Amino acid sequence: MPLAPDNQQTTCVNLDGLHPFAQGANRFCFYHPDDPDRCLKVIRPENIEARYHRQSPLKRVLGKARLNDNSQEWAAHQQPAIRQLLRAGQQAVVWSHLPHFYGSQPTSLGPANASELIRCADGSVAPTLESLLRKGQVPAELQAAIHRFESWLTETRILTRNLLPHNLVVTNRSGQPELFLVDGLGAPTIPQALAALPGWSNHYIARKIARFRLRMAWEQDQQGLSWEDFQGLR
Repeated sequence: MPLAPDNQQTTCVNLDGLHPFAQGANRFCFYHPDDPDRCLKVIRPENIEARYHRQSPLKRVLGKARLNDNSQEWAAHQQPAIRQLLRAGQQAVVWSHLPHFYGSQPTSLGPANASELIRCADGSVAPTLESLLRKGQVPAELQAAIHRFESWLTETRILTRNLLPHNLVVTNRSGQPELFLVDGLGAPTIPQALAALPGWSNHYIARKIARFRLRMAWEQDQQGLSWEDFQGLR
């Protein structure tokens, strides 16, 4: 049984002339031209170079690999909590709030991470939680979905980085809203190493959830404040 990506794709996908449907600071996201239910995340190498050269000489010794979001995402899917669940036959639990991860896929723009493209029941691409929060009041069904996602984190002890609403999407494909974490999986090296200590991962996840709730409050009503200033008032 595969542990975390489902497989490694070997056929090179031609992305020349295609435009990403989304992009972050470090990656472009493309629709897979041959599979409407998959997306391809391609690194923006110029940004890795820029980040590397902005770092102190001491951090540069650690190399550029740790700045590659695709490598970090692959490693995040290998974390013990996910491996243990998959070994136990709990695939449905793992993928209940994570897109299926298919590993590395060669493309004309360089290696990409292939993963499930989360869509809504009508076939549209699932909106981000950020876009829904900024509409104002959060309906009860979305509040329930947020609670289920938080409970899933606590129960599975799957580690994430800071939970940002733009890295979560909301789909109604099961008949009710559900959150999926599409970016930000995994923890830095030291927190991941400490996860084996009794109770540590519970403490780490509780902190991430508390920060997530604060971030959601800011997204709903920024009061003209930056995120940094908003945190300082709490």
